[in-house]
Amino acid sequence: MTGLEFPDAAVSPPIVTPFDADGDVDADALASHVAALVDAGLDGVVPCGTTGEFASLTDAEYRTVVETVVDAADGRVPVIAGAADTTVPDTRERLAFAEEVGADAGLVTLPYYHTSTAPDGQWAFLEAVADDAPLPIFLYDIPTTVGESIDPGVIADAAEHESIVGLKHTDDDLNALDTTLRVTPDSFTVFQGIDAHLYPSFSLGIDGGVNALSQALPEVFLALAEAIRAGDDDRALTLHRRGIAPLFARCADHGFASATKVAAAHRGFIPDPAVRPPLTVPDEDAREAIVADVDAALDAV
Repeated sequence: MTGLEFPDAAVSPPIVTPFDADGDVDADALASHVAALVDAGLDGVVPCGTTGEFASLTDAEYRTVVETVVDAADGRVPVIAGAADTTVPDTRERLAFAEEVGADAGLVTLPYYHTSTAPDGQWAFLEAVADDAPLPIFLYDIPTTVGESIDPGVIADAAEHESIVGLKHTDDDLNALDTTLRVTPDSFTVFQGIDAHLYPSFSLGIDGGVNALSQALPEVFLALAEAIRAGDDDRALTLHRRGIAPLFARCADHGFASATKVAAAHRGFIPDPAVRPPLTVPDEDAREAIVADVDAALDAV
């Protein structure tokens, strides 16, 4: 598969970045993880997102991660490379590198640390990034880390730009998601980024999810997607309540990169749950609780 072809109710994981015993990026473990998830049937992969600890990577490590994921995906599923940065030139440079190594799209946030003084400032940044962009762009609306939500009017304008093809909504506000879906055309792809909101968001009309826990529980997320496509709401609700929501709530207590790595390591997808400061690996009691939730989630399939 090449390009941006996604099935209905697509599920793609924001890939964790494994680290080795010396704290360096473990490219071999990363490649193995991506290959296993593609083999499991997930619909795309997203390197260097929030769960991938992109803000803790050097520029060289960022390039290693993106290139490794593209090579491991091997054209079988789309690769949406995280390209977030705080300046227009640096964001465009990341998009250019992602295109050079074969990624299919880029994922772009508003600048973090400095928030905008008006919606016009948001659009000025996004338009400057998107004009003549080398790759299709997905916006990444994640106010908890960026400091502000993307204004609905800006989203509507963005949906008219030829380079901006979709959005990942990672905001607790389902009313905001509903507004996004209302002000954008059907051709504009909207993914839910909050795992526990995936099931209810399908009723609003989302196209799928970019969900951290799908890389630890691909069977559960794929079963949910299949239930949605089949119109089997009872099964979808069971998978949501027993398979996804409890583990998501547990992860919210420990941080999603950290908790997802514990879950993925328990499943054998990565060798070690190590993270970089300021993140920490959950303590033993928390790890045991995460593992118990993973096992319970698998029983729901």
